[in-house]
Amino acid sequence: MEDATLLESMARPVGPEQHPVELAWFGCDLRTGQIIEDLPGLRPTGPLSRRLGQATSTTFELDLGGAPRGWQEATDQGRTLLVGVDTHTDIPVWGGVVLARDGGSANTVTLGAATTEAYLDRRYTSTQVLVQQDQAAVITALMTAPLSQGPPYVMDAPPTGVLIDFQVLDSDDRTTLSAVQEIMAQDGGPEWTIDIEWASAAQTGFVLPVRVRKAIGTQAATPEAVFDFPGCVTSYTFAESYEAGKGATVTVARGEGEGDSRLSSTSKIAADVEAAGWPRYVYRFTPASGITDPAQLDAHATKALALMTTGAKVWTVEAAASQAPRLGRDWGLGDTVRICVESSPRHPDGAEVVARAWSWELDPAANRVRPILVEED
Repeated sequence: MEDATLLESMARPVGPEQHPVELAWFGCDLRTGQIIEDLPGLRPTGPLSRRLGQATSTTFELDLGGAPRGWQEATDQGRTLLVGVDTHTDIPVWGGVVLARDGGSANTVTLGAATTEAYLDRRYTSTQVLVQQDQAAVITALMTAPLSQGPPYVMDAPPTGVLIDFQVLDSDDRTTLSAVQEIMAQDGGPEWTIDIEWASAAQTGFVLPVRVRKAIGTQAATPEAVFDFPGCVTSYTFAESYEAGKGATVTVARGEGEGDSRLSSTSKIAADVEAAGWPRYVYRFTPASGITDPAQLDAHATKALALMTTGAKVWTVEAAASQAPRLGRDWGLGDTVRICVESSPRHPDGAEVVARAWSWELDPAANRVRPILVEED
């Protein structure tokens, strides 16, 4: 009996050591990434979050009672970057540009900040005509403006091996954010995100690596990071949807214009699914403004069909951050993780799946981490 128990314990995934998630906050110069002040009195008033290829935002309160002398310079709107570092792992987990600051007779100042993807929506692409260039080279070219007189971005964009054509005119008024999001949304498009790292071993400032990959993160068939229920997971929801915009057997991407002059992709049809008995569901959409190439519309329609054919399958997992695999060390944005359910009303016989972290929320004060995990076919 003892041998059986020992074998069972060896077979189960080993959980991480329990340490509360505490973040040390720094106010930094947005142009250089250099630390201006430690901000021990800074606290997020809601969860921190990140998403692949998108900006997220949150608000903070700064207690002025014990604030350092340079707190104003360290939180200037439009000029500073707030960075939270996990005190246990010494890994930066979140960074955001300060965009709003409110204060008065209260003992606290409220700050609004957005992750550094948001800055890309304040810079424009200028004219770029890129013919048969690697996807990573195209995104690097579109980053020309933000890399000049912008935050401390550093490109981490090795070739993906996929050549594409991409054209945008300065008169199109396309922001860098909208352009790189459009490329990611195409069939076979690369993924991108902006991380935050220490600039050097001296730990006096930070850099912002702009990662471009075929797929961000590590996609392992048997990932080591395990969210188990019961265990570190306190609750979970498995959502399956074939609602409009989430499921379709036919997709059509439409461009700008009216009537017969309006650009359109060809209809992309999941013939195998329909042959298996599914009724036809049609999804027409406009992926982005300024698309003038039917081939780009075809690429968007193909990507949409691949994502929507069998509908969306999303796990929303809420776990104790001190007991769960450690964000930033054991898993991160784009990584696959394992979900192991021993038994629940939804899964009475248990379930074990591998799903990918497309976004996450972290609330250190509540000891809660909430990955949004997508099953990918």
